[in-house]
Amino acid sequence: MAVLVDEGYQTHPTVQHRFFPYAQNGGTVVAVAGEDFSVVGCDTRLSEGYSILSRDVSKVRKMTKSGLLGCVGFHGDVLTLTKMLDAKMKQYKHTHGKDMSCEAMAQMLSSTLYYRRFFPYWVYNMVAGIDNNGKGCVFSYDPVGSYERETYRACGSASAIIQPLLDNQLGYKNQSNANPAPLTRDRVRTMVRDIFAAASERDIYTGDEVEISVIDANGIDTQRFPLRSD
Repeated sequence: MAVLVDEGYQTHPTVQHRFFPYAQNGGTVVAVAGEDFSVVGCDTRLSEGYSILSRDVSKVRKMTKSGLLGCVGFHGDVLTLTKMLDAKMKQYKHTHGKDMSCEAMAQMLSSTLYYRRFFPYWVYNMVAGIDNNGKGCVFSYDPVGSYERETYRACGSASAIIQPLLDNQLGYKNQSNANPAPLTRDRVRTMVRDIFAAASERDIYTGDEVEISVIDANGIDTQRFPLRSD
């Protein structure tokens, strides 16, 4: 850019100022809804760039006895969002004398995200649990609150790797002679474990351990399995 000064024309480098308050801390969440259960899997690595900040950070939060929230992205926004949701859940329980249903929790999260649409939480969310009819349910979101009920979904840094595998193994996409196998708890748990083992080979932001939670009428059962730690 040329600038007119007393000494004549001189050139000065252009300086561009940007405001980007977010960081990408990686992580992946997978959720699958069965007939009367849901399964949520997440890795435990918290990283930024090529640095691993922690190897033991859970990305799944228990909201009720039949509902979980999985969230990945900017960890600062994850902490802020979950703190706000905890307050809303407690307020609802004190007002109505019962826990929020999974469907109500999904709508509440959508409204919370949409309220911040002009300065959104840099977080990808997944709600999974048991609905009012005793069926497994999964709700996926974009950062500004648009959501959809689905049978299975992956979000986070390894979602582009995992989602095609889910489409093949659970959605039977473009398979004319597909013979769907029964969707049992053990099958889904094993599949999620294998999916994360494969994703950790290709995505440096996914690794260390996978935390798998099974939600059914009896409550929430959580197990951890090792992944690549390099």
